[in-house]
Amino acid sequence: MYKTAILVDGGFFLKRYPHICPEIDRADATKAASEIYELANRHLSRNVSSKKQKPKYEREADLYRLFFYDSPPLEKRIHKPISKRAINLAKSDEAVFRCQLHSELLKKRKVALRLGRLETKTGIWRIRSDVQKRLIANNGTQLGLTDDDFILDVGQKGVDMRIGLDIAAMSLKRQVDRIVLIAGDSDFAPAAKLARREGIDFILDPLWLKVSDDLLEHIDGLRSTSKKPKR
Repeated sequence: MYKTAILVDGGFFLKRYPHICPEIDRADATKAASEIYELANRHLSRNVSSKKQKPKYEREADLYRLFFYDSPPLEKRIHKPISKRAINLAKSDEAVFRCQLHSELLKKRKVALRLGRLETKTGIWRIRSDVQKRLIANNGTQLGLTDDDFILDVGQKGVDMRIGLDIAAMSLKRQVDRIVLIAGDSDFAPAAKLARREGIDFILDPLWLKVSDDLLEHIDGLRSTSKKPKR
């Protein structure tokens, strides 16, 4: 059997999660963790039935490890941009969900959590893109902006680097036969190219999204095992 590593870009998965699992409560961290684990394990089997038959799966690979890449939530205290009301980001719904998700994943077998960090930009807040369009359409005329017209200006640091390093390390050390990357970013093309040069079967699961030609050029196949969104 193939020894397979599954790498999940957490930020990408959570953006696609409502589309591939619309029936699941987005705030339920336990179910989200279970779906991530089941999604990974479906990549260890192949469908051996014909198109007219009920799907029948045959296990063809062993899980080396499931790597989940994400960032811990921000825990600082900040003020809303218009009302100046103080908020504690550590108690936000998103922060609570993220911490619970990480905790639930760590309870599962052969799961490794790789954490980067979140950083706020200089201004902390930025105007939502749809609000910017309204401002432009009104020649910059004041529209009576509220707190809801702004979003936190944050970015992940260190996550892409950790994914690339893990792909390189497993490939060069021949720790696995196959790598499945659940992501949709062409930034991983150099790491995928290295893996293939080392004889690793490199599969991309973009969760049914179209991927760039840059990434397609350096992978051995596309396979999404989640339920295909209706649109």
